[in-house]
Amino acid sequence: MMKLLKNIVVIILLLMSLSAYSQDPQFSQFYAHSLYLNPAFTGNTDVGRLSGIFRNQWASIPGAFVSYSFAYDHNLTDLNSGVGIIATHDKAGSGGLKFTNIGGLYSYYFAIHRKLFVRAGLKFSYTSRGIDKSRLVFADQIIRDGAAETVETFSDDANSYLDASTGGLIYSQNFWIGFSLDHITQPEQSFLSGVAYLPLKTSFHGGYNFVLDENVKGDVETSITAAFNYKHQLDWTQLDLGAYYNRNAFVIGLWYRGIPFIKTASLSNNDAVIILIGFQNKGMKIGYSYDITISKLKGDTGGSHEISLVYEYPYKKKKRRKRHFVPCAKF
Repeated sequence: MMKLLKNIVVIILLLMSLSAYSQDPQFSQFYAHSLYLNPAFTGNTDVGRLSGIFRNQWASIPGAFVSYSFAYDHNLTDLNSGVGIIATHDKAGSGGLKFTNIGGLYSYYFAIHRKLFVRAGLKFSYTSRGIDKSRLVFADQIIRDGAAETVETFSDDANSYLDASTGGLIYSQNFWIGFSLDHITQPEQSFLSGVAYLPLKTSFHGGYNFVLDENVKGDVETSITAAFNYKHQLDWTQLDLGAYYNRNAFVIGLWYRGIPFIKTASLSNNDAVIILIGFQNKGMKIGYSYDITISKLKGDTGGSHEISLVYEYPYKKKKRRKRHFVPCAKF
C-alpha cells in the first residue's frame, strides 16, 4: 500500500513538473549564491569570487528535483563595476525535464551619501530546455499493451531562448534592501504543442547585521544576521525569512519558507523549516542546510539537502583602497 502511495506521489510530481515547468528552481541558501538572486550583487567582493551550490529537493522521491549552479565574479574597483558569469542546471521530475542556463552579469555602484550606497545590475543569458521522452510513459502506450513509443506529438525535443534580468540594491554598513526582475523578455519556452511564455519573476529582499562583539582591530567576531526574500512568479508567492548566528568561523541558522494563513494558487503556503550550519575561514565558506517539509507532503519527501561553497580571492594589501560592499548574509 505504501509503495502504491509513493508511486502516486511521484506521478503527481511529474504532472506538476510538466504543467508548471515555468517555475524557476529555488535555493534555501539564496545569499550564498547571490548572483542567482540578483545581478546587482556582481562584484560584491574584494577581487574575485567563485561560488557554487547544489540542491537535492525531496530526496525520498525518485527523480524529483535536482539543481546546481556555479558562478564567478570580479570586482573592477577603478571602474566602480563588477563583471561575472553564471551557469545553472536543473532537472525536474522523473521524466527528465531539464534546462541549462548560461549568463553574463554586470553591475555598477556609487555613493548617494557618505554612508549610503546603490548598486544596479544586469544579466543576459541563454537557456536550453528539453525533456527525455524515453523516460515517460503515456496513456496510449498503456492502452496499446505497453507499446515502446508514444503516438503523442512534440513540436521539438528541446527549446532554446535568450533572456534578461535586472536588479538593484540600496545599502549601508549594516543593512541592505533590494529587488530583482527575472525573465524581462518573457521568452516563449514550449517544446510541446501550443505556446508557453516564461512569466516574469520578481524578488524583494533585504536584511540587517546586528554586531554583538568586535576585537581590538574592529573586526566582527560575533553577530546575528536577519534576512528575508519575497518571491512572486505567475500565481505563486513565497517568503523566506530567518536569521543565523555567527561566531568567529562557525555559523548556525534557522529559516522559514512560506506565508502563514495565506493560500497560493488555492494551496496552503507552508513549505519548510530550514536548519543551517556553516564554516568560514580565510575567504572560504561552506554551508549545509536541510529543509524539513511542513506542507501536506511531510513524511513522504525526505526533506531537501543543500550544499554551498564560496571562495573569495584576497585583495593585495599594498594596493588596497577603501571600498564599500553590501553587508548581506553569506549563507
